[in-house]
Amino acid sequence: MASTYSNDLRLEEQAVGENSGTWGTRLNGTVSQIADGFSYGTKSMSGDANETFTMPDGTADATRSLYLKITSSATLTATRTVTLGPNTVSKLWLVENATTGSQSIIIKQGSGATVTIASGGVRLIYTDGAGSGAAVVDAFTDLATSGTFTAGASTFNGAITGTTATFS
Repeated sequence: MASTYSNDLRLEEQAVGENSGTWGTRLNGTVSQIADGFSYGTKSMSGDANETFTMPDGTADATRSLYLKITSSATLTATRTVTLGPNTVSKLWLVENATTGSQSIIIKQGSGATVTIASGGVRLIYTDGAGSGAAVVDAFTDLATSGTFTAGASTFNGAITGTTATFS
């Protein structure tokens, strides 16, 4: 059986007895890529168009990062879609929209649900890795907290109800 890349971080899983004389080097590369899964990375959209960022098998790439800052080399003139691949990866990402042009970006993985991130916004998302029908989900859609919640310079204690609130 040959090495495979069937896991969510696209790391090499060596077959038993394979890679004699090189397994240490390969293992060290895998450990580095695991660390990348907890890191900060930047990917740039190459133009004013939709983009796909695919996490490669066993190779360093910012797409593997936990915090993924998306920039653009061109000024976006409309909302653009960023597809995170492969569509079989189930992963948690903090994604920042640092593109130019004040446009939102839509994050997708397959034909399932998507998440839109406004210009300058950051969202905690996860991908379900369900293949062609894969979905992207906003992890904080139904965020519930108890006790004291502090956001910026504002502290909230007790119930806050309603659909819209403005605080100063």
